[in-house]
Amino acid sequence: MDVDRLVAALAAGFDDHATSVVVDVAVGDEHVWGRASGAADRRCGSPNAADVSYALASGAKSFTALTVASLAVDGALRWDDPIRRWLVDDLPLIDDRVTFLDLVTHRSGIGDYLDESAIGEITDYLMPIPVHRLVDSAGYLEVIDGFPQVTDPGRAFAYNNGGFVVLAIAAERAGGEPFHDLVHERVVRPAGMTRTGYWRSDELPANAAIGYLDADGDRTNVHHLPVRGHGDGGIYASVVDVRSLWLALFDGRIVPLDVVSEMTTPVEPGPTAMRYGRGFWLAPTGSVAQMEGCDAGVSFASSHDPTTSTTVTIVSNTSEGAWPLVRVARDTMGELTG
Repeated sequence: MDVDRLVAALAAGFDDHATSVVVDVAVGDEHVWGRASGAADRRCGSPNAADVSYALASGAKSFTALTVASLAVDGALRWDDPIRRWLVDDLPLIDDRVTFLDLVTHRSGIGDYLDESAIGEITDYLMPIPVHRLVDSAGYLEVIDGFPQVTDPGRAFAYNNGGFVVLAIAAERAGGEPFHDLVHERVVRPAGMTRTGYWRSDELPANAAIGYLDADGDRTNVHHLPVRGHGDGGIYASVVDVRSLWLALFDGRIVPLDVVSEMTTPVEPGPTAMRYGRGFWLAPTGSVAQMEGCDAGVSFASSHDPTTSTTVTIVSNTSEGAWPLVRVARDTMGELTG
């Protein structure tokens, strides 16, 4: 990959569009280029930076998928296990035929508690119960219950937030530990991620950025999202840690490389649109793997080309801040990788 061309495109895009954003470009573990703008905490003016941790929203789905994959490698579960084995009497409206593989590939057909096709503004108040109750699996069970099956399992791709909450609950029961602990032990620690965690939004550590609803102003997203994330979103990480995750993944340090290949193989080919594997988005063509997320006060995307070990991560503590540069990065990487 022509990294100089990629950096030039991002540098030009940064000068034109950057507001409250961090960009990191690396080849392997070598930092090549990066820029930051705006404040991580507007109250005291602390700047956005590569060593600050940012909410990743749905980028957390990849962590959930990897946790499930790690448990499968250890024999604690199988991808083709019916999820009912672990749910028992909980969530009775989920079809008994739904498997881990159906859920991780967004092909379960279950009803979604947070249907993105029905969302208005990203800054609307979307949680159906008080957000302070969403701290663990018990709280999330309450919010995802009561949604009827929409289609037969395995029938078609339909992006589903609730499906990854179900994955996390089942992983917790199969692994015998709280979900957040499983993610730390099976993904965060082996990847060497030192600025990553599922932190409470009302108890953030000093190195974590606060999410803001607008490009200007001090209103935060603390009332808009679960107070602590779960299987479908809410983990925090620095851009340096995200780079470490990609390197550990494609080095086989989280799950074996044959499993990595399965997770980054598209469910179905499609040369004109984003594809999906097992918890990872995939570029329309080629081998570039991607994570992304968007919430009130959060926008994040990271792309990794395993053939050249090139990583581009862009994150913002506003809902829209990352996307102009994400488009630049994806367009340029698409041209360079063919």
